[in-house]
Amino acid sequence: MKTSPVSAHPWYAPSQHPLFWWALTLTVAWDALGLDRWVMATIGTAQGFPLRNNPFLAEVLHTQLKNAMLLLYGLAWLMVFWPLGSVREFSRRQRWSAIVGVTLSLVVISSLKRFSATSCPWEWQEFGGLAQPLSYWAWGVLDGGSGNCFPGGHVSGALAFLSLAWVGLIAVSDAAQRWGHRLLWTILGLGALMGLAQTLRGAHPPSHTLWTAWICAAVGWACVWASQRWFVRRTVVAARA
Repeated sequence: MKTSPVSAHPWYAPSQHPLFWWALTLTVAWDALGLDRWVMATIGTAQGFPLRNNPFLAEVLHTQLKNAMLLLYGLAWLMVFWPLGSVREFSRRQRWSAIVGVTLSLVVISSLKRFSATSCPWEWQEFGGLAQPLSYWAWGVLDGGSGNCFPGGHVSGALAFLSLAWVGLIAVSDAAQRWGHRLLWTILGLGALMGLAQTLRGAHPPSHTLWTAWICAAVGWACVWASQRWFVRRTVVAARA
């Protein structure tokens, strides 16, 4: 079995990159300034959202893309046991940490949605619904709608795969790190596309996508970091024995 090398940067984290802080600042500022309502008001009308049932947005970028993400999730599980291509660069431990990160990200997002009282924009009063927009951090406060809208479940289908990128970014070989960078930007780009589609349909405001990205990134990194930390400790103990 292939053994995992100890990365030259075992404490590598997204927080070491300036982009991390700029993106976090943008997310918090966007939330604090209430820009969601402005964006949704430019898209929707008093009768709702004209693009809600648009075939391309609803069928291709929602239903079909969701099904594609499910297939990729299943493929990722198969790669844990039967790696192909660039995945062979990683040990089974690394592959396990990645898929556990993906799975936990999906579980966390789904759980948060289940207990969220926040309703989707297409249920807001200004767009013909019954809900009064409230901060989604006001847990337990009902807004008059059906709730269960925050964070973004659809976009998490792509963003949950961020843990795969983290595994590549902490790898030793340059090839694996390049793979990690390519995968990182591919996932972020796909997540942005899926989030934009849902915003245009009136399903989620932009901040839902931004916070979903941070939650998935944090959960995925925690799994990869814990696995790497455990491996480093085990290696040190073995070397001292």
